[in-house]
Amino acid sequence: MSAKQCRFCKTHLTDTVVDLGMSPLSNSYVSPEQLNNKEAFYPLHAYVCPKCFLVQLEDFESPDTIFNDYAYFSSYSDTWLAHARQYTEKIRERFAITDKKLVVEIASNDGYLLQNFTEKCIPVLGIEPAANVAQTALEKGIPTEIDFFGRNLAQKLVDDGVKADLLLGNNVLAHVPDINDFVAGMKILLQKDGVITMEFPHLLKLMEERQFDTIYHEHFSYLSFETVEKIFGVHGLIMFDVEELPTHGGSLRVYACHSEFHGHVVTDRVASMKEKEVRFGLKEIDTYRAFAEKVKSLKLELLASLIKLKLQGKTIVGYGAPAKGNTLLNYCGIRTDFLEYTVDRSPHKQGKFLPGTYIPIFHPDEIRKTQPDYVLILPWNLKDEIMEQLEYIRKWGGKFIVAIPTVEVL
Repeated sequence: MSAKQCRFCKTHLTDTVVDLGMSPLSNSYVSPEQLNNKEAFYPLHAYVCPKCFLVQLEDFESPDTIFNDYAYFSSYSDTWLAHARQYTEKIRERFAITDKKLVVEIASNDGYLLQNFTEKCIPVLGIEPAANVAQTALEKGIPTEIDFFGRNLAQKLVDDGVKADLLLGNNVLAHVPDINDFVAGMKILLQKDGVITMEFPHLLKLMEERQFDTIYHEHFSYLSFETVEKIFGVHGLIMFDVEELPTHGGSLRVYACHSEFHGHVVTDRVASMKEKEVRFGLKEIDTYRAFAEKVKSLKLELLASLIKLKLQGKTIVGYGAPAKGNTLLNYCGIRTDFLEYTVDRSPHKQGKFLPGTYIPIFHPDEIRKTQPDYVLILPWNLKDEIMEQLEYIRKWGGKFIVAIPTVEVL
């Protein structure tokens, strides 16, 4: 996308959704050796297209830079693993996915989902651009193509005899700068009677619940059902069903097939979802313009709460080192003066520092050692899982804080 031009329809962008200032890449964790090095910050400014209503960031870094030595491994969330297992069972039954079918996952990460198909002897292929993450999948015996997905890779796979009966992608559609190339590639790779499922955080939920921390440079786009339907339609794909999911604070799972294939009836949920988005105001520019003030008020709520606790002499630490947490902390100016440290289950993050704020990341055992008064849960979408894991902090009177959709002490 060239400066301020819609990455889908090329319309000039002038309308701001929210300007979160300058921020580092949210997954660029800092090693001890890098602490004195300069760090790159980029504008974190979301715009909305007045024609297709795609909410988006400008491109400042290439996907190669963002996904080089990627720190996110899906298998460290029990909730997400359970979600993947449930999806696998449901989709196998609904579309008769047998050992005669090929399942292809785009952005397959460490094989967290495809392993459920291989256990049933169903052929799979993962596509994952981050070599360090893909290596973990390969070690599990999951065939993985290490590359970025688009027209070129899709055509190469087809030339090699690969066609997907089930083509899926979870939380990847927002991650691609050239969304037209990506969707065109899916059209190429899909069998004539094949099915696509895509999951992505729902723009409606982002705006309704002030989930501004899900805005970071790795997420180039923020998606509504109707906008995705337009993008798919331009590339010869039709969405025939949609489900609302609780994952990532509220996501959609869309089902699509070739426009010329008539084997699937378009469900009533498609029209209902479009009506829901219209009622919320996703086709009105004023809805987007009002979002920035909602974000600003949340920042003030959080800072007021933390300042009050610190003035009382309370100790506060974080749980998790997610990308969304880095947006929250950098935008709010929260550093070690508020948050002494954070912890994370992933060994790939432990021993490093959060980008921008340089808050140290420890093993979760650090919470038992230091017995803080409050734990700020940064991956708020996993708060139930995390509060269950850390229930022991109640023994010394410890409490939890979540910031989104509103600041709460739990």
